Amino acid sequence: MRLISAIAAVAALLAMPTLTPAQTPIPAPPDVAAPPKDAKKTKSGLAYKVLTPGTGKEHPTETSEVRVHYTGWTTDGKMFDSSLTGGLPAEFPLNRVIKGWTEGVQLMVVGEKTRFWIPEPLAYRGQRAPYGMLVFDIELLRIKN
Repeated sequence: MRLISAIAAVAALLAMPTLTPAQTPIPAPPDVAAPPKDAKKTKSGLAYKVLTPGTGKEHPTETSEVRVHYTGWTTDGKMFDSSLTGGLPAEFPLNRVIKGWTEGVQLMVVGEKTRFWIPEPLAYRGQRAPYGMLVFDIELLRIKN
């Protein structure tokens, strides 16, 4: 009898709808359409603004592996990706992501949260969606060199 109850409970859990990132979007920041006047800009055209200063002193390098939380939006305010909706941070080598991330995350220190406006040439170069300038909030959690 307990086995049948346990099976019924598992079946009920499996039948429950799960939320996906598309169903639970994180609202876009008010400046998602364009970098504000106080944003800094690199020679490549990457714009950024530190939202929360970090506590670290070390910056990652192009080949560092980093752990981050991030959310990405298109300039019309549509969220297209986020590590926050899944609850787990992302980890990857900086030389294996879009150029805007490789350049931008190297400007950060651990604990910092920065908003980046990444022009299309530093994003997916018009080769795949999402197209155009992309906006990311990135929090650098760890650097592994």
